[in-house]
Order: sequence, then structure tokens, then C-alpha cells
Amino acid sequence: MKHYMRYALLAVAAVMLLLLAGCNPSGGKGADDGSSSGARAESSATAGKPQASSSSSSAGAKEEKLTVKVYYPNEDGTKLLAVKRQVTVGKTDKYTAAMASLLEGTKEKGQTTIIPKQAKLRSVKVENGIAKVDFSQEIVKNFVGGSTGETMLVGSVVDTLTEFPEVKKVQILVAGKPVETLGGHMDLSQPLARMKDLLK
Repeated sequence: MKHYMRYALLAVAAVMLLLLAGCNPSGGKGADDGSSSGARAESSATAGKPQASSSSSSAGAKEEKLTVKVYYPNEDGTKLLAVKRQVTVGKTDKYTAAMASLLEGTKEKGQTTIIPKQAKLRSVKVENGIAKVDFSQEIVKNFVGGSTGETMLVGSVVDTLTEFPEVKKVQILVAGKPVETLGGHMDLSQPLARMKDLLK
């Protein structure tokens, strides 16, 4: 009887050992799967970070400072005077940045702002050496100068854009269309070359 009990206990112990041995591999496998999934998730998250970081740094690298010359009439309306300005290019091109700076006006002594402050810059496009600069209708509606004022206004636009060597001529548009004149004194139907006489 004692021998029978001993064998029975040994059999139960053996079964328990087998059960425990069977659980460990499955438990280990579950742990492996979990860590593997975690590693994949971490790898995905890490893989995404450099892309975002490199994208933002490249976006930042696109912007740079550029020194341009913009032109305003002197107080006598006899010539144009250059002002050096620093503009930011990247989000916008250098031609648009230069014209936007011109439209800001001047506070320099001996100079005057000729472009009506109500006028808005719609766009600047350069193609085949010709810059087409498009203003809102306010540049005509709010223009109050005579022949000298119109010459100075047109000259300030033309000479500012022809500061860029690749721009040979400038055509002024209003609301996207060519105009014959702004104030009735200058023919603007054709692109204009640099107005050098105004710089002497």
C-alpha cells in the first residue's frame, strides 16, 4: 500500500512538472511577441521623427536674408534715390520681396513715398527678362500726382526691379491686365527698360 501511494505521488509530481514545462514556452513566446511588437512600434515612432525634423530644418533652410535696393523720389521730384533694404526670401521670391519693401514707403530724409499707400501688390512674375508687376486698382484710383509724379512712380517700380540683372524690362499691370497709363502722362502699354536718367 505504501509503495502504491509513493508511485501515485510521483506520478502526480511528474504531471505537474510537465504542465509547468508546457506553460513556460508559451509564456516566453508571449513575452517575445510583446517585446517584438514594442520594438516595432518604437522603431516606427523613431523612424517618423527624423523625417519631421529634417522637413522642418529644410523648411527653415529655404529662408534667407537678401539685401536689395529700392528707389524713392527725392523731395524735389527730380531724381530717384536708392535705399538698401534687407528682405527675407524663401516663402516668397526676391522680386516680390523687393516690391513689397518698396510699397512699405520711406522715412529717409530727403525722400518721399510716391506709390499710394492704398495700392496692394498682387503679384510679380519674371519671364524671358520681363517682370510683370501686378497692382490693385488703388494704384490708379488713389494716384494724385501729375506728369512728374507718374514718372517717379513708374521709375521707382521699374528701377527697383531692374536692379536684378536678369530683369531687362518691366510691365505694370492693374488688376491682372495691362494698362495704357496710370495718370494719363506715360505710355505703359509696352514693357519699360531701366530709367537711368532718373538716377543721375
